[in-house]
Amino acid sequence: KKFVDGGKEKRIQYIHRVRLTNLKPLTKYVYHCGSDLGWSEEFWFKTVNPSESWSPHLAVYGDLGNVNARSLPRLQEETQRHVYDAIIHAGDLAYDMKDKNGEVGDEFMRQIQPIAAYVPYMVCPGNHEEAYNFSHYRERFSMPGPYESLFYSFDLGPAHFISINTEAYYYLEYGLKLLTKQYYLLIEDLMKANLPENRQKRPWIITYGHKPMYCSNYYKDDCKLYSSRVRTGLPVMEWFGLEDLFYQHGVDLEIWAHEHSYERLWPIYNYQVKNGSLDQPYVNPGAPVHVITGSAGCQELTSNFTRHAKPWSAFRTLEYGYTRLHVLNASHLHIQQVAVDKGGEIIDDVWLIQNRHGPFKK
Repeated sequence: KKFVDGGKEKRIQYIHRVRLTNLKPLTKYVYHCGSDLGWSEEFWFKTVNPSESWSPHLAVYGDLGNVNARSLPRLQEETQRHVYDAIIHAGDLAYDMKDKNGEVGDEFMRQIQPIAAYVPYMVCPGNHEEAYNFSHYRERFSMPGPYESLFYSFDLGPAHFISINTEAYYYLEYGLKLLTKQYYLLIEDLMKANLPENRQKRPWIITYGHKPMYCSNYYKDDCKLYSSRVRTGLPVMEWFGLEDLFYQHGVDLEIWAHEHSYERLWPIYNYQVKNGSLDQPYVNPGAPVHVITGSAGCQELTSNFTRHAKPWSAFRTLEYGYTRLHVLNASHLHIQQVAVDKGGEIIDDVWLIQNRHGPFKK
């Protein structure tokens, strides 16, 4: 497909997509790309287990750029060692894909090739993808579903993952149609995921998007406001807020980025901490758990925190790194934060245990 960059030079590229059909599960496929004019090196991928009865491992992060990409070498190496079954990049890619008439985007795709050529590289849009109505994002990535990769969902092991486009709340110059469609499709998706037969098979519901509902960073981002747009909806009318929706449908884990730091929250709803118990806050919590993981490394460096942590903030750090997510089984989910400048040291380690999946009660 012909793709014309929106920059000054109107640079033309051709994006090739191939749909592979009749693939067998749990099978390794070797492939290469090209034509009679030349071929790439050989790559491989292994098709996933379609069953809910296995334990996927994922790497999760946002805000990874071409420059100062601190986490990239370790992620490349771990992917080659078969550590991960999938990657989630929660927005802000390359910084920015449009820059230098799209050449920064080209370089970023080459940088993630040692990862994305081997395992699913699942993305959602961030504010750094907004240029030209998200054209580079929409043209360069192929996510499930018919909505140009802007929002979608998929199943992996005992978990149902939902990707959302938080930027629809901020770039209203593109209209309300996208936001409205996403919101009502989210309702449909969550209702379907909560059907008894579906919630029993895949009890974990995990969402990811770029801009968080909460944060305790120093800068005046929307997540510092009491009524942040993603949390409570558009200003004044409070339309399309996600916190009530996710709470009512029992979302277990919400993954965010945007802030160039790592912050894990206590289970929270409407600024109220809803720990499972005093001694075991993450055992049968009474609300979703939020994780902000935007410190993979980019040219804008890290985002300082406020001097004092908020009562709902359980752990926070400015160390560069990324998050490991292991969905062990129907009741246990493991979250670890890797500090890349400390030789891959695990600096945060917590188990989320939920034996009563389903809508939370007010």
